[in-house]
Amino acid sequence: MNPNLTPTAPARLPRAATPRVQALDVVRGLVMVIMALDHTRDFWSPFPVRPEDVAHAPALLFLTRWVTHFCAPTFVFLSGCSVYLYEQKRQDGAAVSRFLLTRGLWLIFMEVVLLTFVLSWSHDLILLLVIYVIGAGMVLLAGLRWLPRWALVGLTVAIVFGHNLIPNIAPVTPANAGWALLCNGPFVLPMLGKPALVGYSLGPWLGVLLAGYLLGPWFRLPLAQRNRRLRWVGAGLLALFLVLRATNWYGDPQPWSAQPQGPLHTALSFLNVTKSPPSLLFVSLTLGVALLLLSWAETATGRLVQVLRTFGQVPFFYYIGHFALLSFAAWVWTTVAFGHAVNLAFADVKAWPAGYVPSLGRAYLVWAAVVLLMYGPCRRYQRFKQNHTYWWLSYL
Repeated sequence: MNPNLTPTAPARLPRAATPRVQALDVVRGLVMVIMALDHTRDFWSPFPVRPEDVAHAPALLFLTRWVTHFCAPTFVFLSGCSVYLYEQKRQDGAAVSRFLLTRGLWLIFMEVVLLTFVLSWSHDLILLLVIYVIGAGMVLLAGLRWLPRWALVGLTVAIVFGHNLIPNIAPVTPANAGWALLCNGPFVLPMLGKPALVGYSLGPWLGVLLAGYLLGPWFRLPLAQRNRRLRWVGAGLLALFLVLRATNWYGDPQPWSAQPQGPLHTALSFLNVTKSPPSLLFVSLTLGVALLLLSWAETATGRLVQVLRTFGQVPFFYYIGHFALLSFAAWVWTTVAFGHAVNLAFADVKAWPAGYVPSLGRAYLVWAAVVLLMYGPCRRYQRFKQNHTYWWLSYL
């Protein structure tokens, strides 16, 4: 989810000297809107079957979940791009590293304290999700950015293309938790006297963050040259996905197969790549599409583009706000509908109220309402950021 926002330029620099890149804001805003659909489904319409279970999940449920797969990798990738652009504004390597270190630690703190409270009410959990992994990646990038570019390229390629060679650890114990934090799928482990849900492993997502950082210079090129590169690399990633996926040779731990339900579910099996940890095919598919969108968004116009750009300029504000709105509204709804509040996003199926019935229609309606309700506050906060240069705005 990109809560790494392009930091506000220091007050000593005129705004005209540090213009924002529209493509980054528009694409970030687009995936933020899509992201809210997945979170709405979690709180308002979870199903007893996993959406990724092609054999049992309805096609619409699968696609509702699948389209949101583009959000996290795009957020993390754009975070890396934003770090590079911030670096160019400051021209002070030590100051940039200090900012990345403090910003990263702040994001981790916000995930563990604020978002854990907002999301997991009635459940005694610590959450380590996408905000945590972006924050931890920034902490590491504070040091890694001093390496020669060729070393960063080699590290990024090794992570993105090679991490599928590392098997998942099962079970995860305190003795092997450090390695699991780097490369494992989701797991639960005691931390600070509570169970911690680790949904995002740091290693593969660091590779995506570094990829964005390394492609950051492209956003300072002439527009035609930039877009040409974005289109070629985006198309290349999609071609890589198609070739590797068709052969089931490498790149994802879950091979596709013909499904007895027919061609539609076979196609869904082909698209069903692994998000946690993000496989090579997952990254190729999602970032391939993201790069193509970035090649279009700089010159896009219209009311919808301006709305997306507004969301994209205040992503952390939107991220916290939409979760707070979703969570509180779900608390009210379940209290009224079932006589007591139920956190459906984290509750076991056996704890669901007797009268609860999943409904994707309900999820889509609530999603639309939340996005509409968030626009006004986001617009006002965007204007506030445009008119002020307080140092703390770069942390929000």
